Amino acid sequence: MHLTKEDRYIRRRLRQARNQAREFYKNRKYPINPRKIVFTTIEGTTGFSCNPKYIALELLRRRQDLDLVWLVDDMAKEFPTGIRKVKNTLQNRAYELSTAAVWVDNSRKQLECRKRTGQFYLQTWHASISNKPIGLQRGASFSRIARLVTEHDSRMIDLLVTNSKWVEEHAALGLLYHGKMLRTGSARVDALLNDRENLRRKFREKYGLTDDVKIAMYAPTFRSGSQGTDRNPEMQNKLPDFDRLKSSLEKRFGGVWVLVLRLHPQLTVRHISAGIAGGANSSVIDASREDDMCETLGAADAMVTDYSAIAFDAAYMGLPVFQYVYDLQDYIGERGHLLFDLAKLPFPYAEEMEGLCRAIEAFDATAYRQGLQELWQKTELKEDGRASARIADVIEARLREAGGAADAG
Repeated sequence: MHLTKEDRYIRRRLRQARNQAREFYKNRKYPINPRKIVFTTIEGTTGFSCNPKYIALELLRRRQDLDLVWLVDDMAKEFPTGIRKVKNTLQNRAYELSTAAVWVDNSRKQLECRKRTGQFYLQTWHASISNKPIGLQRGASFSRIARLVTEHDSRMIDLLVTNSKWVEEHAALGLLYHGKMLRTGSARVDALLNDRENLRRKFREKYGLTDDVKIAMYAPTFRSGSQGTDRNPEMQNKLPDFDRLKSSLEKRFGGVWVLVLRLHPQLTVRHISAGIAGGANSSVIDASREDDMCETLGAADAMVTDYSAIAFDAAYMGLPVFQYVYDLQDYIGERGHLLFDLAKLPFPYAEEMEGLCRAIEAFDATAYRQGLQELWQKTELKEDGRASARIADVIEARLREAGGAADAG
């Protein structure tokens, strides 16, 4: 039988996963700690961020008797007192996950990961309502290995927390998930709704900006084979003309504006510096390496993005959102059809720089607010700033169950 390159790759990945899974089975000799919760974000590649961060902070606020573990690749990342950071090696990952009562993650678990009976896996995902197709929504571009990883992860999930009917309706195709869901809202959005003034102040102090300076955040999504067997961050984003963008924002909204750049973590410094003329542009702040994108977004006054779900996070705050989709047809060809018709979203969009500037200068705030309200009604959105508390309630209830089982044992 002739094996394709993809066949060989899948066989190699599955063989590796079976070998690595032995670490998980080996750690089953240790008891499950009914007060232990293990958090992970984007397979350990990011620090204290996204939905798990705000769930952990809520648990820390409530009690100090929990063993809160964070698996992270870079041990230089900073975490608050009460979070035990652990290097995300296979051995550490297998031990910590195998002995925890609860897992909290915003991305998929690796193929080697094995869950024990009695453990509870809460999946928050790292996006909510989104225009970007994932899973089977990608059609033919959804690779076989990506499907295997997605199915493996989804089989282990006990609860997916959501923020809308829209997410729930898309979970089967996007995450290949058919299990229990609970509409709590997004924990990361709590900070955007409840703590915005503090986020604005802290960001401006950190980067030496006066209070009256306005911020437009540019945050494009990742491109080029992110779900395939070969990832190539070389073929990435064409940055907008920041000077023209700044000029249009100042013309429409008044005041002095700066641009904050937030590129995907897989992009290298080379791409960033090349796009900003070696960092010489004083109107652009590179915040790509900030751990928590919410802390940057919370400081912003406007958002420019493309197909990223961050458009919706910004819109939950009421920020003007503009979509710069210069590679629209190529992106659809590589990724699959978008989940919304761009023309029917409230966010003005353009495929070239001139059109983007016109859209900004012609922005109608009244029509925009009405469009957002209609979108939230249509998707049955639930974002009221209390998601972290609801999710923490679920976790605490699960811990009580785990503690009771441990006592009974």
